[in-house]
Amino acid sequence: QVQLAESGGGLVQAGDSLRLSCVVSGRTIRNYAMGWFRQASGNEREFVAGISWIGGRTTYADSVKGRFTISRDDGSGTLYIQMNSLKPEDTAVYICAASSRFGQVFPVLTDRDYDYWGQGTQVTVSS
Repeated sequence: QVQLAESGGGLVQAGDSLRLSCVVSGRTIRNYAMGWFRQASGNEREFVAGISWIGGRTTYADSVKGRFTISRDDGSGTLYIQMNSLKPEDTAVYICAASSRFGQVFPVLTDRDYDYWGQGTQVTVSS
Protein backbone atom coordinates (compact mmCIF):
# COMPACT_ATOMS: atom_id res chain seq x y z
CA GLN A 1 0.00 0.00 0.00
CA VAL A 2 1.48 3.30 -1.15
CA GLN A 3 0.49 6.44 0.72
CA LEU A 4 1.36 10.06 0.04
CA ALA A 5 1.16 12.80 2.65
CA GLU A 6 1.65 16.50 1.89
CA SER A 7 2.64 19.21 4.31
CA GLY A 8 3.92 22.78 4.32
CA GLY A 9 0.93 24.74 3.11
CA GLY A 10 -0.27 27.89 4.77
CA LEU A 11 -1.28 31.53 4.44
CA VAL A 12 1.33 33.85 2.97
CA GLN A 13 1.53 37.25 1.35
CA ALA A 14 2.18 37.89 -2.32
CA GLY A 15 5.90 37.66 -3.05
CA ASP A 16 6.58 35.21 -0.23
CA SER A 17 7.93 31.67 -0.57
CA LEU A 18 6.83 28.25 0.60
CA ARG A 19 8.24 24.76 0.33
CA LEU A 20 5.80 21.89 0.24
CA SER A 21 6.76 18.33 1.10
CA CYS A 22 5.25 15.00 0.15
CA VAL A 23 6.33 11.89 2.04
CA VAL A 24 5.88 8.59 0.22
CA SER A 25 5.42 5.55 2.44
CA GLY A 26 5.08 1.87 1.61
CA ARG A 27 7.68 1.84 -1.17
CA THR A 28 10.77 3.80 -2.05
CA ILE A 29 10.24 7.00 -3.98
CA ARG A 30 13.02 6.18 -6.45
CA ASN A 31 10.77 3.77 -8.39
CA TYR A 32 8.08 6.34 -9.13
CA ALA A 33 7.67 9.32 -11.33
CA MET A 34 6.26 12.10 -9.17
CA GLY A 35 4.23 15.20 -9.77
CA TRP A 36 2.47 18.14 -8.20
CA PHE A 37 -1.02 19.24 -9.14
CA ARG A 38 -3.19 22.01 -7.79
CA GLN A 39 -6.89 22.63 -7.61
CA ALA A 40 -8.32 26.06 -6.94
CA SER A 41 -11.80 26.41 -5.50
CA GLY A 42 -14.35 25.70 -8.20
CA ASN A 43 -11.70 24.79 -10.78
CA GLU A 44 -10.42 21.56 -12.27
CA ARG A 45 -7.19 20.00 -11.11
CA GLU A 46 -4.21 21.20 -13.13
CA PHE A 47 -0.65 20.00 -13.58
CA VAL A 48 2.04 22.06 -11.88
CA ALA A 49 5.33 20.14 -12.10
CA GLY A 50 6.68 16.63 -12.65
CA ILE A 51 9.91 14.69 -12.20
CA SER A 52 10.93 11.39 -13.81
CA TRP A 53 12.15 8.16 -12.19
CA ILE A 54 15.60 8.24 -13.77
CA GLY A 55 17.77 11.29 -14.16
CA GLY A 56 15.40 13.66 -12.40
CA ARG A 57 14.12 15.26 -15.59
CA THR A 58 11.62 17.96 -14.74
CA THR A 59 8.89 19.89 -16.47
CA TYR A 60 6.64 22.74 -15.35
CA ALA A 61 3.42 24.42 -16.24
CA ASP A 62 4.04 27.70 -18.03
CA SER A 63 2.35 29.59 -15.21
CA VAL A 64 5.01 28.55 -12.67
CA LYS A 65 8.20 28.35 -14.74
CA GLY A 66 11.00 30.35 -13.17
CA ARG A 67 9.21 30.51 -9.82
CA PHE A 68 8.68 26.89 -8.74
CA THR A 69 11.22 24.06 -8.47
CA ILE A 70 10.37 20.39 -8.04
CA SER A 71 12.90 18.05 -6.44
CA ARG A 72 13.12 14.79 -4.56
CA ASP A 73 15.21 13.18 -1.85
CA ASP A 74 15.45 9.46 -2.62
CA GLY A 75 16.99 8.67 0.76
CA SER A 76 14.06 10.03 2.75
CA GLY A 77 11.39 9.26 0.16
CA THR A 78 10.28 12.88 0.03
CA LEU A 79 9.11 15.01 -2.87
CA TYR A 80 9.38 18.79 -2.64
CA ILE A 81 8.22 21.83 -4.47
CA GLN A 82 9.87 25.16 -3.73
CA MET A 83 7.50 27.99 -4.55
CA ASN A 84 8.92 31.50 -4.82
CA SER A 85 7.36 34.84 -5.74
CA LEU A 86 3.93 33.55 -4.90
CA LYS A 87 0.92 35.26 -6.42
CA PRO A 88 -2.74 35.31 -5.37
CA GLU A 89 -3.55 33.19 -8.41
CA ASP A 90 -1.37 30.42 -6.93
CA THR A 91 -3.98 29.92 -4.22
CA ALA A 92 -5.12 26.31 -4.37
CA VAL A 93 -4.97 22.92 -2.75
CA TYR A 94 -1.65 21.39 -3.79
CA ILE A 95 -1.66 17.64 -4.29
CA CYS A 96 1.24 15.27 -4.88
CA ALA A 97 0.96 12.18 -7.04
CA ALA A 98 3.00 9.12 -7.99
CA SER A 99 3.05 7.00 -11.15
CA SER A 100 4.30 3.42 -11.11
CA ARG A 101 3.55 2.74 -14.79
CA PHE A 102 4.97 5.71 -16.67
CA GLY A 103 7.58 8.40 -16.35
CA GLN A 104 10.77 6.36 -16.13
CA VAL A 105 12.61 8.66 -18.52
CA PHE A 106 10.30 11.64 -18.94
CA PRO A 107 7.94 13.30 -16.47
CA VAL A 108 4.26 12.39 -16.47
CA LEU A 109 2.04 15.31 -17.38
CA THR A 110 -1.47 13.82 -17.39
CA ASP A 111 -3.31 13.02 -14.19
CA ARG A 112 -4.88 9.85 -15.64
CA ASP A 113 -1.41 8.27 -15.77
CA TYR A 114 -0.83 8.68 -12.03
CA ASP A 115 -1.71 5.84 -9.67
CA TYR A 116 -1.50 7.35 -6.19
CA TRP A 117 -2.64 10.66 -4.78
CA GLY A 118 -2.29 12.56 -1.56
CA GLN A 119 -5.07 14.50 0.13
CA GLY A 120 -3.53 17.90 -0.52
CA THR A 121 -2.32 20.89 1.45
CA GLN A 122 -3.88 24.34 1.23
CA VAL A 123 -1.83 27.28 -0.01
CA THR A 124 -3.43 30.71 0.29
CA VAL A 125 -1.67 33.80 -1.05
CA SER A 126 -3.04 37.18 -0.02
CA SER A 127 -2.57 40.30 -2.13
